[in-house]
Amino acid sequence: MITKNTATRARRALDSADWRALAGELDTYGCALTPRLLNASECRSLAGLYDQEARFRSTVDMARHRFGSGQYRYFSHELPTPVAELRAAFYPHLLAVARDWAARLGRPAPWPDTLDAWLTMCQAAGQSRSAQILLRYGAGDWNALHRDVFGDMVFPLQVVIGLDEHGTDYTGGEFLLVEQRPRAQSRGTVNVLKQGHGLIFTTRDRPVRSARGWSAGAMRHGVSTVRSGRRHALGLVFHDAS
Repeated sequence: MITKNTATRARRALDSADWRALAGELDTYGCALTPRLLNASECRSLAGLYDQEARFRSTVDMARHRFGSGQYRYFSHELPTPVAELRAAFYPHLLAVARDWAARLGRPAPWPDTLDAWLTMCQAAGQSRSAQILLRYGAGDWNALHRDVFGDMVFPLQVVIGLDEHGTDYTGGEFLLVEQRPRAQSRGTVNVLKQGHGLIFTTRDRPVRSARGWSAGAMRHGVSTVRSGRRHALGLVFHDAS
């Protein structure tokens, strides 16, 4: 059950996390698992929102679009309070990493100090639709490797939060991250998405040290085939969609 304390506890967990260690994992692997942010009851409550169709602006059938198999829904801009609060709590921590990455890659860092100011910039650029998603997978479902880039305004990190217990509520369905290495075979990373924990990962690329300094290592993400049960996840994206 979601209570008034849900967002407060999640924010405290993020504020007290070892962000130097998390940034190191993001540098090395392109992803990093946060401390637990939501308890089991809160996770079940968020997963239960999936059947409240009025909360969402659209539903995507992945098989129809050849994205994989399964379904996800985009929230409207009237986000449930815990979703909005979690997104706002992550932003300042991820902003420091985003600016560091941009500096290493010699790229502009257009992201202002507040999430609201950044979203205003997205809207001015024509990206005005909510990109926050709730995903549902059943047995046999999967998600093809992809990037969540919806226009020129891109925040380089995003978060997925597991809402079901791996090994109990479902099996399979691991989170996949694949790095395309220049002049070499691709490298994959597999993560079990723990219930209530957030997995931070790169939206499209990350800095990779090379002989000439820093270069951008292109990455895509997806989900392996769910073998049994049902898997829900909450996706937090820090730019809006066009």
